Amino acid sequence: MNQEAEAVLGQSLSEDTHEHVHRDDIGSRMGMWLFLLTELLLFGGMFLLYASYRFLYPDGFRAAAIELNTFIGAMNTIILLTSSLSVALSIAALQKGQKKLCIYLLYFTLLSGLVFLINKYFEWGTKFQHGIYPKGPALENMSQGQIMYFGLYYVMTGLHGLHVIAGMVFISIVLALVIKNKLTSTNYTKLENSGLYWHLVDIIWIFLFPLFYLIH
Repeated sequence: MNQEAEAVLGQSLSEDTHEHVHRDDIGSRMGMWLFLLTELLLFGGMFLLYASYRFLYPDGFRAAAIELNTFIGAMNTIILLTSSLSVALSIAALQKGQKKLCIYLLYFTLLSGLVFLINKYFEWGTKFQHGIYPKGPALENMSQGQIMYFGLYYVMTGLHGLHVIAGMVFISIVLALVIKNKLTSTNYTKLENSGLYWHLVDIIWIFLFPLFYLIH
């Protein structure tokens, strides 16, 4: 009887532990979704600000948009969309127990993020060389609408760039956990959360790209 009681007690504890982990996973996902909601509110407010100033200065915004390199913007869009696919595939790979494939896909995602930032660095560098930056000499000969456009351009794309860096740090931490076998096919919530964050970064850029590079 004692052995039976111990077996029942052990099974009960195992079930409680499983349920506790399950609740933690759900709480972790809910916490990430709430965090993503605050990020959407932040950028949503900035998009509204952009729309307001574009309504006030349509000619200035059109004139300023010509100064941007649409090719680089399009390349960065392709890079981020590809990285979004790779991080999604990494989650599927880990769920199937394909650790090496998951690791390779996460490395590819990080490389894509790095290439995006390098492209953005050269794009910003070109603008700085031409004196197009906040309180730069080139802005002295521009209209108020053009000045507002470039102000929003640097703030919004700069903030997005910081989110790319944060996403890369998040994915790097998750990658280390995968390598150390702390994330497996039965424990991959952190990888899912990093993927959700990276998808948010991509979605924000999908809105930024047409607003600044395509709408003239």
